[in-house]
Amino acid sequence: MRGTSPSDLRDLRGHPVSTASVAARDAVEQALWRMMSYYDPPLADLDAAIAADPAWALPHAMKAGFLLGLTDPARVAEAAQHLAHARAHEAHATPRERAHLAALAHGVDGRWHQACRVWDDLLLEHPRDALALQWAHLWDFYRGDALHLRARPARALPAWDEADPLYPHVLALHAFGLEENHLYPQAEEAARRALALDARTPWAVHAVAHVMEMQGRLEDGAAWLRQHQPAWAEGNGFAVHLWWHLALLRLEALDTAGVLRVVDTHLSRDALHTTLQRVDAAALLWRLHLLGVEVDALFRDLVDGWPLDEAHAGHYAFNDWHVVIALVGAGDLARAERWLAACAARVLAGDEPARANHAIARDVGLPLMRGVLAFARGEHDAAAHAMWPARALAQGLGGSHAQRDLIDLTLLANGAAAAGAAARTIGRALLHERALAKPPTPLTRHWAQRLGVAERALARSA
Repeated sequence: MRGTSPSDLRDLRGHPVSTASVAARDAVEQALWRMMSYYDPPLADLDAAIAADPAWALPHAMKAGFLLGLTDPARVAEAAQHLAHARAHEAHATPRERAHLAALAHGVDGRWHQACRVWDDLLLEHPRDALALQWAHLWDFYRGDALHLRARPARALPAWDEADPLYPHVLALHAFGLEENHLYPQAEEAARRALALDARTPWAVHAVAHVMEMQGRLEDGAAWLRQHQPAWAEGNGFAVHLWWHLALLRLEALDTAGVLRVVDTHLSRDALHTTLQRVDAAALLWRLHLLGVEVDALFRDLVDGWPLDEAHAGHYAFNDWHVVIALVGAGDLARAERWLAACAARVLAGDEPARANHAIARDVGLPLMRGVLAFARGEHDAAAHAMWPARALAQGLGGSHAQRDLIDLTLLANGAAAAGAAARTIGRALLHERALAKPPTPLTRHWAQRLGVAERALARSA
């Protein structure tokens, strides 16, 4: 029950909270740890907090934010209901809690940029607000905002104490931001520091996996993931994505049989429960498809287990692009065309321009989807002309450099399959860019051979 002096109680970082229930406060702290560590969903802890104090706005808001963070349009209405419950108790909330409600209201409405601005302002005053750091980082990732992925945790970290159990997770956020800004040694150092403080920090494992993939350190990356596997492989919501990273390292080595084993065990239909996980599976299968591996049946199984509703098309361009890839891989080009048409119709809707997805869907998402469909039809120059200009703007699509590499791989495969000059020229240019970014891997050499680029020319690029 609510006490008479809720402002006397504080969270573990010293912020006043608008509840007098220690049980509710502690349940929210546990939920916050789960949100940052990915060890089981936080919903049960938030329900416990609500049961201890139904009039505390924050746990209702945290349920809304967790559901929004899944990037699943089918969960937005449910998130909006939880936010409405939170706002019914807003009068009793602290200013910090009300700021979270305001940010989430923008999030529910698709105004992700505005939500992050509210969290930015909040963190200037409360740099130890872990919830604001976690959510802003997540939506920076979804918006491809590499600057703030690095800068926001960097601004906050000096205010933190290593004794705080959430400090390693904040340090891991910083490590990933450093990696996405190509600061690889600094990223690896920060992530290793985080893991030295707490081995159960999968976002730090993830940051180093990215570093090693981007540097072409295939054996190091596989060994790194195996070393930390006992901490992340079971009971962690991040496990599917880390298995995806292991498969990516094997793919660079052209170990397609090893990739298929990972798919069968960890990225098949029964292992996939969220849109984000299905997106990873689609991306991995498409990489195999580009190499000529027969994965049509795996794509069909993925699509059959993916609850796709065309009424939800156009929510988030990054996911929509992967939906089209999955449908094309499954051989259902007609349905892929319908999904593209539904996304285009939403872009043309009059109430969309203020939403974060609008411009990026128009300038990047739709051209990429059109390019994939043209590639599937064998219209290689048309595919290149659609995807090549979009590539220059693709960071705003969201995801990581490793995830957006799917654009380059598709353009490489498209160029290798093309008779026309434009597609092949783009493919060769990307190949030279790739060889300059990291030592040529077996996968790079595969595309060099397909595009007629001699090993000597590849070595000059490197």
